[in-house]
Amino acid sequence: MKKQKQFNKSLKPSSKNWIKRHINDPYVALAKQNAYRTRSAFKLIEIQEKFKIIKDKDIVLDLGAAPGGWSQIASKITQNVIAVDILEVAPIPNVQFIQGDFLNQSTLNLIKDAIGESEINVILSDMCPNTCGIKKIDHLRIINIFEEVTYFAKNHLKTGGSLVVKVFQGGAEKNTLTDIKMHFRKISHFKPKSSRKQSPELYLIATGFIGNGESPFLRSTSVSPNDGEQA
Repeated sequence: MKKQKQFNKSLKPSSKNWIKRHINDPYVALAKQNAYRTRSAFKLIEIQEKFKIIKDKDIVLDLGAAPGGWSQIASKITQNVIAVDILEVAPIPNVQFIQGDFLNQSTLNLIKDAIGESEINVILSDMCPNTCGIKKIDHLRIINIFEEVTYFAKNHLKTGGSLVVKVFQGGAEKNTLTDIKMHFRKISHFKPKSSRKQSPELYLIATGFIGNGESPFLRSTSVSPNDGEQA
């Protein structure tokens, strides 16, 4: 008990507030009751209920999947879920896991092998970078991930496919949003009830990808403008 009290005293006020919110968060309790790996699983549940993004037999690619909460939900709808993360993810029924950076060509080759002659119907991303506490830098990191995911989607989604990606309010993403609107028939922004009120996160729901009829893995030999390198 003394060690616990000493540990609590050593925490920053922001960390103490996070722990307090986490303990009192009803979605944390619900996640445990439903054996979901994360509370964020409820965000995808709400998105699916409203937008019907994932359909039976769809091939779903979950980018930055660890620890697997979104893949769990997607796997209840379709048996064709591919989860990608640089971190290891414990096995999930109906989910094929690929450990690697989705920006790297080697990881892309594994994704290609996993889907075979098929194409990706839905790309999901609930990724958020590690923050440093400096608002401007943190926001730029968030936008960087958003741009990388949307770039990947434009190169590898099946025509008519859908994208769900986390985006934060702030404005620096306007140019990317303008570009995305040129490649999808419909763009929506959605904040799930399960998203914490104090969080600036939103989800961009892009449906009806306008493709050019080619195989998505032939449209571009480059995965990223950064050639697979991350800072």
